[in-house]
Amino acid sequence: MEPWGITAVEGLEIGHHTLTARPTGCTVVLARAGAVGGVDVRGGAPGTLQTDVLDPVKSPNTPVHAIMLSGGSAFGLSTASGVMRYLDENDVGFRVGEKIVPIVPGAIIYDLGLEGSERIRPGAECGYTASSSASTHAPAEGSVGAGAGATIGKFAQGGTPMRGGFGTASITLASGLTVAAAVVVNAVGDVVDPATGKIVAGALGADGAFVDARRLLREGQPLGGVPGANTTIGVVATNAQLTKAEATKMAEMAQDGLARTIYPAHTVRDGDTVFSLATGTLEGTADVTVIGALAADVMAEAILRAVRLADGLPGIPAVSDLGN
Repeated sequence: MEPWGITAVEGLEIGHHTLTARPTGCTVVLARAGAVGGVDVRGGAPGTLQTDVLDPVKSPNTPVHAIMLSGGSAFGLSTASGVMRYLDENDVGFRVGEKIVPIVPGAIIYDLGLEGSERIRPGAECGYTASSSASTHAPAEGSVGAGAGATIGKFAQGGTPMRGGFGTASITLASGLTVAAAVVVNAVGDVVDPATGKIVAGALGADGAFVDARRLLREGQPLGGVPGANTTIGVVATNAQLTKAEATKMAEMAQDGLARTIYPAHTVRDGDTVFSLATGTLEGTADVTVIGALAADVMAEAILRAVRLADGLPGIPAVSDLGN
């Protein structure tokens, strides 16, 4: 399979590991040569790791070697240690004297509602396995990796949620500029196609029709959804040469793609977080406004792909189960 989606950006690899005991897992985006990183956190209930190192004011010369995305709620943050172990074994990291320290920021989604009475969460071995399988091939999408336990449409009291998932997308201009996104969709809200304004996936009523968060909000009806139990997390990337401040701006603009496709977005019930990576393999200067606008476009496309390519579970249908 040819590079596509996030792997269309030269210098990046991606690996999934999906647990078999229950729907959950982790996803790792590797930048073995190091990349300039940024982050934008807009959700009110985030679960993140090492976001401070991405602040343009702090550690301005520290590269990023991987981004970790995981299920398992806060327990899933431990997957990063497995990613670090893999990178350390392969001599990938930030040089500190004679030692190397891999820099691995990350974020998690809450999917513990699918584990039943047995505690099954991604951990360090998940991160190590995902890293070991990482490649430049086009990644699997839908109910895989960190998106395996994702659900959406959890705002309607008494409504039925649908399956979320993992998606990726990319665009390459004639100039050689590539911008890509990879995302895990576990939102409390609906996923809406911005081209049509129609709901693609979300909370279902007893009649099998979409409840529609837009209608509920405008009618003043109370919303459900447990704070901290939902989030959309992802990575946008480019082959352009960016500073940390520019990479951060790219992540900020990419959040527009999230807001176009998820309603409501950036709520107190979500931990919406977007990381950014710039590998710098494209020569010449870059227009951050163009890159950020394209990042929003591919983020929106990746979100739509995540839910459209997901598989259903008993009691949690996927888009493919609706017959639309």
